[in-house]
Amino acid sequence: MDSAGRSDSVVFGATGFLGRWIVLHLLGRGRTVAAVARRPGDLRDWLVARGAVVDRLELVTGDLAAGDDLGLSAEDNARLADVRDVFNAAGVYRFGLRREEAVPVNVDGAVRVVRWAKTRPKLRRLVHVSGYRVGREPRPRYPIPDAELAALYRSKGAYEGSKFEADAAVRVLSERLGVPLTVVNPSTVIGHSVTGEAGQYVGLAELVRDLWTGKLPALPGSARTFVPVVTVDHFAEFTAAVPEHDAAGSHWVLDGHTPELPALVRLLAAHLGVRAPKLKVPVGLLRRLPAAVARADPETLSFLSEDRYDTASAERIAATAGLSHPPVETALRRWADRLVADGFGAAPAVLPGGFHEVAGSRAYVAGARVEPDYVLLQGLEPSAEPWREIVGELGSVLTADLPGLGRSAPSALAPHDWLAELLAPVRTRPVIVAHQAAAEPVLRFAAAHPDRLATVVLVPPGFFTAGPVAVPSRPGAARRRVRWQRAAADPARVRARYGTVPVVFAASGAEIVAAGEGRLGAVGHRDGLGS
Repeated sequence: MDSAGRSDSVVFGATGFLGRWIVLHLLGRGRTVAAVARRPGDLRDWLVARGAVVDRLELVTGDLAAGDDLGLSAEDNARLADVRDVFNAAGVYRFGLRREEAVPVNVDGAVRVVRWAKTRPKLRRLVHVSGYRVGREPRPRYPIPDAELAALYRSKGAYEGSKFEADAAVRVLSERLGVPLTVVNPSTVIGHSVTGEAGQYVGLAELVRDLWTGKLPALPGSARTFVPVVTVDHFAEFTAAVPEHDAAGSHWVLDGHTPELPALVRLLAAHLGVRAPKLKVPVGLLRRLPAAVARADPETLSFLSEDRYDTASAERIAATAGLSHPPVETALRRWADRLVADGFGAAPAVLPGGFHEVAGSRAYVAGARVEPDYVLLQGLEPSAEPWREIVGELGSVLTADLPGLGRSAPSALAPHDWLAELLAPVRTRPVIVAHQAAAEPVLRFAAAHPDRLATVVLVPPGFFTAGPVAVPSRPGAARRRVRWQRAAADPARVRARYGTVPVVFAASGAEIVAAGEGRLGAVGHRDGLGS
């Protein structure tokens, strides 16, 4: 808080995908921020984990759907009397909404924020987060006649219909009340430009999921379909800078260098090591097909257009604020890495990684590539991260999914050659830990390079008793797991061939730690090669 104990800015919807990033960047600009949400929850911890200094942050409980007071207590409302800048990032974003679900927050709540902002005597600016597919009417009308509004919701769906209505309502009401307004219209917001961190898994992220899982046989739209993106950090930094650099207006915030949709999909397919669909299906045809046949949510089809957008005003503000878009293709790849790492929202990654070229194929690798203390090789578990329970106890860790397993693509090379290339950059003598299905390539590498490894630790099939979280997997995963199981089906043969290699068998995370510290000798368990 500032010296007077008052916030100079307030963010509604502060725990949402966009809201929390806006709070982060406001704090980074030295602002004192009141973060308003129905359930502030872990927002403070989230901000601290991303480097924020939170002594100028106040968490406030509120609800835009609760009434004209926005669900604020009288005490909180009084404490917010001196705010200069009001940011409304609140909204319900989901396809398949009912109109009665979308309107209370997206429309009625937005109107209430305008009226509430008018009561702030020191108000400098209201910044309203809208959407790039709405707001292009130079003179919006509000209220919209009932029949016209009903037709809007029928044709656009509840989400986009509510965004269209809210945009008109906020612009008309702000002008009528004399509220200084800026509308920011983001395109599809993807993950952080450096970490790829997403936190939102609808819209274009669903298309990436279908691409990853082999459920995208055809691409909707045409060769010129344009679904622009903007990274969440650029959008949040831009929005946080608006009050200092903008007098009024609506601004389309998107990266004009986003590849057209077919090229975007090819880019991500090559990065993920999957096939890109070649067939394109016109949007008009998809609209006429039943949703079960089209495999596309009807509400998403309006986003599949060849439209282009005037970003000149946003680019002027960004230049004045010293901002520029990060390289969009790199950002898309990092976002795709994080989507897969997080299981498309099923299991947030403990050690986020990405896809790298290993032995001519795309392999999923995370952690310390050069100086790991431990190398953990994912086994047969169709999970996000089977090692997640022990990673925090092991120090510097390199994890990788074996070729054809988990998130790694199959490799044309033999597994031991793949492993040799994976470990080529490693400069330490790590403990290598692997599922027994990987015993032969690991022991073969250890036999050939005894000076490269400290210890080999094998874990039995029942090691992952905590039940790793199942996530969307690439096609053919089950078949490839069977192949690895068959290759590992003869422990006697493996033991006979590599019997001189010291091996530790661990049945728990504690035993892996002990093995790495040299406190656990070569032991045999019932399921081990030494049994």
